[in-house]
Amino acid sequence: MEILTLQPNKEDAGVRVDAWLAAHLEGVTRSAAQRLLEEGRITCAGKALAKNYKLTGTETLEAVLPDPEPVDVAPQNIPLDIVYEDGDVIVVNKPKGLVVHPAPGHPDGTLVNALLFHCGDSLSGVGGELRPGIVHRIDRDTSGLIIAAKNDFAHQHLAAQLQDHTLARTYECIVVGSLREDAGTVDAPIGRHPADRKKMAVVSSGRPAVTHWTVLARYPGFTHVQCRLETGRTHQIRVHMAHIGHPILGDTVYGNKKPVPGLQGQCLHAVGLRFVHPRTGELVELRCGLPEEFQAQLQKLSNRR
Repeated sequence: MEILTLQPNKEDAGVRVDAWLAAHLEGVTRSAAQRLLEEGRITCAGKALAKNYKLTGTETLEAVLPDPEPVDVAPQNIPLDIVYEDGDVIVVNKPKGLVVHPAPGHPDGTLVNALLFHCGDSLSGVGGELRPGIVHRIDRDTSGLIIAAKNDFAHQHLAAQLQDHTLARTYECIVVGSLREDAGTVDAPIGRHPADRKKMAVVSSGRPAVTHWTVLARYPGFTHVQCRLETGRTHQIRVHMAHIGHPILGDTVYGNKKPVPGLQGQCLHAVGLRFVHPRTGELVELRCGLPEEFQAQLQKLSNRR
């Protein structure tokens, strides 16, 4: 059982509590938030709240989250592109199409299944049964570097670095259109889309989200961009780039609904990872090259010049 104290702000006044919880509790959908409310697990000043309760923006909420149900996640011999590994951490270059951890619709064949096979019992238990060792996530159709912890000591240190931005993640993407400036920052809160619960969106009741971007190259109608995450919200780069009018090439959720020939999902790759080693205190900086299909898209754009 986990007990959380949650503090809405004045901008949240008038927002339904179930919608607010879905936007602010990691991995909690609106229907799951409603179940928590119906079970009396969300209270204010000791009083259970109804799911249609509207926030004033001044209250303090307490959420009592149940323990996850035991799940048997089996090791599977799935090839891994290991970029770095020692007794505390492992960094993998995740390919597109590989889901990070088991979820509805993806009970196995995930990165977690592969890590369990490769690492055996040496994975942190902090993430729970479904996410052993997982410190942060990457979308299924986004490729690149992801770090996992082999023990609870490493996991706790890396999670703290994720919060204070010591653990830095750098991405490259191709976006639609020409960005006016050579660099900029998107500082816009992200939460569940008010009409489509499968999507995220920039909403006033969302969690703070900051993305720094820099132009790497310009092509007719497209821009090659580097993005550095200051926070790590679900679909953050995809939502932020779409929000400023430049969705990522191939992103059929936040951009053009028509797939791009020769491209699976969005043209987004985690190229860089920097962290302080939890045991030695040394700075570790890792990079991986762009996948072939990303390079192929850049070549196509270059040929148009």
